[in-house]
Amino acid sequence: MQISSVNDVKIYNLSHGKSLPEWLSDRKKRQLQKKDVDIQRRIELIQDFEMPTVCTSIKVSRDGQFILAAGTYKPRIRCYDTYQLSLKFERCLDSDIVAFDILSDDYSKLVFLHCDRYIEFHSQHGHYYKTRIPKFGRDFSYHYPSCDLFFVGMSSEVYRLNLEQGRFLNSLQTDAVENNVCDINPVHHLFATGTSEGRVECWDPRVRNRVGLLDCALSSLAEGAEVQSLPAISALKFNGSLTMAVGTSTGQVLLYDLRSSQPLLVKDHFYNLPIKSLNFHNQLDLVVTADSKIIKIWNKDTGKLFSSIQPQSNINDICMYPDSGMLFTANEDPKMNTFYIPALGPAPRWCSFLDNLTEELEESPESTVYDDYKFVTRKDLENLGLSHLVGSSLLRAYMHGFFMDIRLYHKVKTMANPFAYEEYRKDKIRQKIEESRTQRVQVKKLPKVNKELALKLMEEGDDAEEALRKKKGKALPSILGDDRFKVMFENPEYQVDEQSEEFRLLNPIVSKVGQKRKKKLRLLVQQAVAAHQAAEDEEEPEGRASSEEESSDDDKSWVEEVREQRRLLRQEDRDRRRQQRKQADRNTVLLDREENKGEKTSNTAEGKKTSQPQFYQIKAGEEFRSFNDMAHKQKLQKASLEDRLKLEENSGISNMVDTAVGSKQLTFTLKKSEQQRKQQQLEHEHHEERKKLRRSAGHLSSGRGRGRGWGGRGRGRGRR
Repeated sequence: MQISSVNDVKIYNLSHGKSLPEWLSDRKKRQLQKKDVDIQRRIELIQDFEMPTVCTSIKVSRDGQFILAAGTYKPRIRCYDTYQLSLKFERCLDSDIVAFDILSDDYSKLVFLHCDRYIEFHSQHGHYYKTRIPKFGRDFSYHYPSCDLFFVGMSSEVYRLNLEQGRFLNSLQTDAVENNVCDINPVHHLFATGTSEGRVECWDPRVRNRVGLLDCALSSLAEGAEVQSLPAISALKFNGSLTMAVGTSTGQVLLYDLRSSQPLLVKDHFYNLPIKSLNFHNQLDLVVTADSKIIKIWNKDTGKLFSSIQPQSNINDICMYPDSGMLFTANEDPKMNTFYIPALGPAPRWCSFLDNLTEELEESPESTVYDDYKFVTRKDLENLGLSHLVGSSLLRAYMHGFFMDIRLYHKVKTMANPFAYEEYRKDKIRQKIEESRTQRVQVKKLPKVNKELALKLMEEGDDAEEALRKKKGKALPSILGDDRFKVMFENPEYQVDEQSEEFRLLNPIVSKVGQKRKKKLRLLVQQAVAAHQAAEDEEEPEGRASSEEESSDDDKSWVEEVREQRRLLRQEDRDRRRQQRKQADRNTVLLDREENKGEKTSNTAEGKKTSQPQFYQIKAGEEFRSFNDMAHKQKLQKASLEDRLKLEENSGISNMVDTAVGSKQLTFTLKKSEQQRKQQQLEHEHHEERKKLRRSAGHLSSGRGRGRGWGGRGRGRGRR
């Protein structure tokens, strides 16, 4: 069950929820009902209250016990017994049902109008009789005093079939081209038919003469409304002896008093859809009207909206259960909806438990819907100059905006922008001028991005159009006119870089393919011209061989061009590297000169006799300089072995090799475990401690002699 509230009127949708398939076993159904909460909350008022595909019309018998529904596919009629809350019988028919009626108080006498001009009569046991009318029918009505059936359809005649005599009587000749609907007044039995020209013709069945003609088309149009087509009559219904409701194909409902030619009230559904059904609720003086999208319930005296219902699927027909608040709808859906509105009346006697159920659900959450209102935001209010109305009764706050009356919105919109028609007129004139300009000679305008590519595509397109024009072929779409490739000629990020390596390697291939395409187009043109001339010569195979040789030469040529481009790219890469090395060497020499100057100034200031070499670590982001740098090598040679090893250890370089191709290096960092780091720390502390305890051995050296074994006479001089 689904509960909603429209204009403070609660509406209960008894058909809402999941439906179980018929092929499921009872055990499986019980298991699903235990597990699924939605199935547990579902109310199945009448068992199998649905159609296989679509339900077209639905009616209730006069005694209120039976509900009959017609649908498809296959065409069938289903009868439901309200006392048993289940399906009583189902009968399949030969063709689709356009309209049907119940002639008796129960289901024992039925009449069906089929789409193939057949009229079928059913009795209590089933099919009884079938006959045919001359033209396709659209609606019919039964005149109880004379037992006449009046059929209207795609003809100016109204066919009469007398059920007492069992034969057709003289037809009623109307002034219309076609008749859409008809109805008979239940009080004085006036017969009325609605035409496709927007007129209602009234006939007296007793004398078979027309007694009145009513033009409803002009009365249904509001002032200033744009007329696209003449409104036709799509629905007709009498209420009492003097009231008649007329529905038009443009979505208006007109209430007439038979004593006046002007409507008492005009109600617009604002959907521009044909009115499907008209019903009266006499207890509250309400009118229930429906198009394919919405059901509106409004007061017949003032036209004020009472409530509205908008199902999920399109509506084909509606039927109100007599003297209750229950409403049935036939939809473009297998399930037929059942709505219960307690404000319209109590529940029928066969489902009186609904009153107790709705009282228990009185405090359940509800969704509010506003009808005949326009939703506006704060920005819209500022544009209309209605910001001062915030907080007043004219605006009702809802989510991120407000609801305001649709009539007030239209008035303010007209006042805020009185020159809307002038702007519309200028836009139309501008469109006409643009259309006339297209017939002139078009100047090719290149886009801002990829101009060369666009120019190339334009030239190829012109060649292709010329070839196809001579061959009388179908024009092919162009990339420039395709929206999928529009960004390629608008966004600068898609600009083709002609200096890139990829473009230079692919350009020979693309250019050769383009040349082949142009040659092919020229061949097509030549073939089209040669088709109107003499037959081809016998030396044609030789020409084909030469063209094959030509294509092979072209293939070799583009391969050579690709190789040349690769050689040029390698040469440019070598030149770029050489320039980088020269620049790095120049920077190194300047850096060394500055260091030498700094060392000299520091030596003179401090008076030191010895100078230690200084080393600079390469920062992140700088390029590695080649070891061919002589100045850098001389600087490294001045340093001690210990300093050079420390420098290599800090830089992470383990091996350097100078080759003819260039310098190569291997850089890595070893991750040590926690135990290794502790061991290394202990060794370092031990070495530092030993250094503190080390004693100098300088006093053992002597510069007076050369040592033992060296006499004054020199080595090798022995005794003689």
